[in-house]
Amino acid sequence: MNILGVLVAGVLVIGIGLVIAGQLGLLAGQVPSGLGVTEGRLKGLSKTPNCVSSQAGLYRDHPQKEYASIAPLKFAGDGEHAMDKLAAALSKTERTVLVKREPGYIYAQSSTALLKFTDDLEFWLDKPNGVIQVRSSSRLGQKDFGVNRARVEALRAQVSL
Repeated sequence: MNILGVLVAGVLVIGIGLVIAGQLGLLAGQVPSGLGVTEGRLKGLSKTPNCVSSQAGLYRDHPQKEYASIAPLKFAGDGEHAMDKLAAALSKTERTVLVKREPGYIYAQSSTALLKFTDDLEFWLDKPNGVIQVRSSSRLGQKDFGVNRARVEALRAQVSL
């Protein structure tokens, strides 16, 4: 067998191994500590560009502040009704599981189809500011390739609070 054949076979074996590892849940990562709302804040920003947060402005000196910045979800009327609509949309979102639903707070997990990488999504009803604060972050990897931002924007468009 020539060198090229060995390399192709090696890449195939690695690829198949990754898919199997993903399907077994070995690439999901661990639930991060510090989720939830503490003193009016969701968990802080990641050190790498794989997180978006509507509260990024609270971390003025954070190196990922610009990348992570995303607008909160605006709503009209009753905030709890808006949270109910958001929870319903999340429960219908493919590969997304609603983990915790409390008054004024939602925590969900979303995973990729093939490798089962998991992202954590948090939503907090910020009544004083009349918005729903949002944070979506990948557990593993250095970059998210815009997936977290796209997910939040898709939810924003779908729910139109």
